[in-house]
Amino acid sequence: MQKFFLGGRLIFGPDARSLPVTLLLISVPSIIFCIFVARHLRHRFSPYNAGYGIMVVAVVFTIYVLIILFLTSARDPGIIPRNSRPPEEEPHHDSSVLTQARNRHTPGRQFPRTKEVMVNGMQVRVKYCSTCMLYRPPRCSHCSICNNCVERFDHHCPWVGQCIGLRNYRFFFMFVSSTTLLCIYVFSMSALYIKVLMDDNHRTVWEAMKESPPSVVLMAYCFIALWFVGGLTGFHLYLIGTNQTTYENFRHRADNRINIFDRGCPSNFDEIFCTKLNPSKINFRALVQEEVPRPTEEAKAEDVGGDTHPKIEVDLENRQDLLKISERQNIEEGIDLSKISQRQNDEENDSRESNDTLRSTLEADSIMGINHRASLTTTMIRSDPEPSSYGNSSSEIAADSHTNSTVTIKEAGHLFE
Repeated sequence: MQKFFLGGRLIFGPDARSLPVTLLLISVPSIIFCIFVARHLRHRFSPYNAGYGIMVVAVVFTIYVLIILFLTSARDPGIIPRNSRPPEEEPHHDSSVLTQARNRHTPGRQFPRTKEVMVNGMQVRVKYCSTCMLYRPPRCSHCSICNNCVERFDHHCPWVGQCIGLRNYRFFFMFVSSTTLLCIYVFSMSALYIKVLMDDNHRTVWEAMKESPPSVVLMAYCFIALWFVGGLTGFHLYLIGTNQTTYENFRHRADNRINIFDRGCPSNFDEIFCTKLNPSKINFRALVQEEVPRPTEEAKAEDVGGDTHPKIEVDLENRQDLLKISERQNIEEGIDLSKISQRQNDEENDSRESNDTLRSTLEADSIMGINHRASLTTTMIRSDPEPSSYGNSSSEIAADSHTNSTVTIKEAGHLFE
């Protein structure tokens, strides 16, 4: 993430520690040049003391390069403010990725990875950034080092410790080109001092180089540096002339895409160097306001499903009262449940006692009915004048009485069942 100084006035990249190294690589050779080369050339050009101009140019040029480096590294490159919530346009729900998306910012929702927008009368495909939760504008890309989406993203430069984008690209080019010119100037003046030493004492090149070793070191250093900063200057001149970025050049070269942003070389240079820079889209000096988190889809589903138990409306700030009320409800519900269970047990015991009483009553009635019928049968046998039919009639009566008693007992059993 970015590093802020002076209340958000200075914005550096996450690898701003490399910036002092760059400062030393520029300032140390310039100091050596002023001490061991420019100081000896002050009186070599007698008219108007033009030799002092060599040192003045070296000092001013070095300060200018350091200022441009500071402007490149300590300003907003064009960071797009990320959203705290996902966009509201046409989300696609996919239950198969619900478990995988729970750890993301947009759980359970999938947005189209790309969408089409119109740029200069042509359709351009822009991508959705799941980290910043937005659709990136055209020519915007997410920097993996700074972890931000940057407008007109060119590249991330470790030498300046900052992303190079819309708001600092011109300063980056001015820094690279100025460093190239400074290297050429130091190399030329060091070679000039070697030539002066050769002319004064009629020495050879090797003898002059032995007399001024710092000049030789500066020439070698500037020669090596020119391959880097000079190559970058030429490459970015080509990118500006064709209105491309470093990211687009390497990516579109493989895809063979048409550059729809190219408006001609003069217009492209005018766009980079003469267009007014828009203010930063983020007020880095403002106070951060905490946002109330939006309920998730799962929470909404639980609210829709609802709880059948009555809800008690209380003030959320008074949590102790809420806990007391909930405990009181639990106690009351426990008491009610115990009373209901005790009542059910009493009713079951009463029903069992009544059933036992009824069963004993029916059994007693059945026994009394059997005895009564037996007594009647004995009376009839005694009063019967026909002795021949005594055995048959007594046996029939006994069978009938037995059958009636059995039927009576079975009826009583059905009643209990």
